[in-house]
Amino acid sequence: MPVRLFVSRFLRVLVGVAVAAFSVLMLTKVLPYLRFEKGILFLTTKPDAVNDNTLFRLGFYVHITSSWWVMVTGLLQLIPALYSWRPKLHRTLGKIYVLSILLLAAPSGLILAAYANGGLAAKVGFTMQCLVWWLVTWQAYRLARQRHWLLHSEWMLRAYAVTLAAMSLRLESYGLYYFFHTKPIETYLTVVWLSWTGNLLLAEVLVQAGLGRWYMRAFQLKNMPKPRVLRTAQN
Repeated sequence: MPVRLFVSRFLRVLVGVAVAAFSVLMLTKVLPYLRFEKGILFLTTKPDAVNDNTLFRLGFYVHITSSWWVMVTGLLQLIPALYSWRPKLHRTLGKIYVLSILLLAAPSGLILAAYANGGLAAKVGFTMQCLVWWLVTWQAYRLARQRHWLLHSEWMLRAYAVTLAAMSLRLESYGLYYFFHTKPIETYLTVVWLSWTGNLLLAEVLVQAGLGRWYMRAFQLKNMPKPRVLRTAQN
């Protein structure tokens, strides 16, 4: 096996294992909230007026459950063996992934953004993240409906990059604090933006390097865009 191919496969497996491990870790963080009590972890940073707000609580519980689900289903979408084994399952999970973001995770994230700690900079950062998340996911879905498979795979990579912002936010927070000794508020305001913009930049580098085309070959799909028929007036 060529060294380049080995390194490529190793990195994909490594990233997959890391995301799977983080998903399990996040599940352990989500489960305590399902007791629906105010004095738990993140909710302790909110004043009683916010915790007692019905809209905030609805957005919070929808967001933490749907975001965990899309992280897991998104990872499954990137496994070619699953498509080869059960193509219908791949498509079903893909629809669930897309609808969960468009109808649950991103809209509920917008609600939480309005109540974000850290002032205006944090509120704008989280709002922009949710809007971009919704738009790139919608674009990926639209391209799949049109059977533009290469473009679909590239936009799905971008969409999943934003999905993984929660993972990046935590890793970057630890990195900034322990290696650069940043103050808590500096760390927080930095990762609010860096977690998703950095992921999108990395995704774009991978797309331009041909990761979308690799998935085309792995999934054994052909790019079949529907040509637009232009009609010209006849004299």
